[in-house]
Amino acid sequence: MAAPASFPIAPAPFTGRSQRAEAGACFDWLRQAWAIFAANPGVWVTVTVLLIVFYLALSVVPVVGTLVANLLLPAFSAGVLAMCRRQALGEEATLASLLEGFQPERVSALIVLGALYALALLLIVTLAALLAGGSAVSGVMMGRPAGLGFAFGGILLSLLLVVVLAIPLLMAICFAPALVFFHGMPPFAAMQASFMACALNWLPLGVYGLLLSVLVFFAVLPVGLGLLVLIPILYGTVYAAYRDIFPGS
Repeated sequence: MAAPASFPIAPAPFTGRSQRAEAGACFDWLRQAWAIFAANPGVWVTVTVLLIVFYLALSVVPVVGTLVANLLLPAFSAGVLAMCRRQALGEEATLASLLEGFQPERVSALIVLGALYALALLLIVTLAALLAGGSAVSGVMMGRPAGLGFAFGGILLSLLLVVVLAIPLLMAICFAPALVFFHGMPPFAAMQASFMACALNWLPLGVYGLLLSVLVFFAVLPVGLGLLVLIPILYGTVYAAYRDIFPGS
């Protein structure tokens, strides 16, 4: 005989299960993201400037700077998503909220997530470089003009390889910081859940990708100043999509 239920009944544990959103959901995600930004644009622009300056400073340091940037990216992303949650709940998001991803109980998992992302990115770049380099050497050995065409074709093929392999990596990292930070999921499990969620919602995310490419084009026109608005909007849409796609979030 089963034991009687005790009250209050604990909620079901979060498993990372995702659900399908409507095709036009991306427009609602953008609307929510704009509302989050518009509630406190000064803070959001300041946070974006700080992040850009921080990552530009790291990029000056060869190899190590890029590695550190990739390791810390999920932790900073979690902080930005925490700011989004505060705004969505009607609370005030301050600059200090950006560091919430560095809380002791979450930062190690987020850094591991960054390490997995950096390792996958390094593998993609290495494969593409080997393909491009091998094609260039073979082209030189063949001589002109056939060799030049072979080398150019190899470079184009390496770029295509980067695009093909980068898409699943972006799918795996898209919601992973939110799943690790808000729900304590293990890094690799969070990446798996993020990938499955993106695959399930390929249509609204595909439409969003097309819209984002247009927004990026217009954002970079005024000397890139539009990115100060677009980057917070990007994080806001990721947060809105996460809330829409993952039940119990």
